[in-house]
Amino acid sequence: MTPTIPAPMRATEGGRPFTSADWIYEIKYDGYRCLARAGAGQPVELRTKNGVECTKWFPEVADLLSTLPGGPHVIDGEVCVLDDIGRSDFERLQARARRRRWAPGADPVTFCAFDLLFSNGRSLMSLRLIERKEMLQQLLAPLRAKLVVVGDLPAQAELFQQAVLGAKLEGFVAKRRDSVYTPGVRSPHWLKIKRPGWQDGRTWRS
Repeated sequence: MTPTIPAPMRATEGGRPFTSADWIYEIKYDGYRCLARAGAGQPVELRTKNGVECTKWFPEVADLLSTLPGGPHVIDGEVCVLDDIGRSDFERLQARARRRRWAPGADPVTFCAFDLLFSNGRSLMSLRLIERKEMLQQLLAPLRAKLVVVGDLPAQAELFQQAVLGAKLEGFVAKRRDSVYTPGVRSPHWLKIKRPGWQDGRTWRS
């Protein structure tokens, strides 16, 4: 049975840096939230956080995920344009996505995957986050040179200062290590922690 791509779980806004052994930090990539269904001999399908099909917008992502063995799998992630040190550039991504397709000379995009919702047709959403992330690492290991598997960092306030402020990243997403995946819910178990003074000027709403 082919799973339906669910509405994404969302993070609560306005978190502040903290230290806890029960939580992890993930780098917050500034891109377009994208859920992908791939495998089982079926065409890859990509959808935005609001359910709009965007497969043709990012054909290089679809082509890459079409090589995954087994399936069907559903992966949660972010489509980004990355600079030469791996930081996401939202303005370049937005310019690329306005065309709703690839075009000669367009910036290439990278899929930054951070969660695995279905594996070989089986729902993993009731598993703990750390278990889902381990399975995601295993599934995407053969593709690591061509995408980003978003790793987990210890939730430490000083790490926020060093990594986010020092590298001028947008911020972190803090997640409870044992959190289950709740589709369509803005959960207190996921928290956006943004760099002070970060201005979110996005106009894209698909």
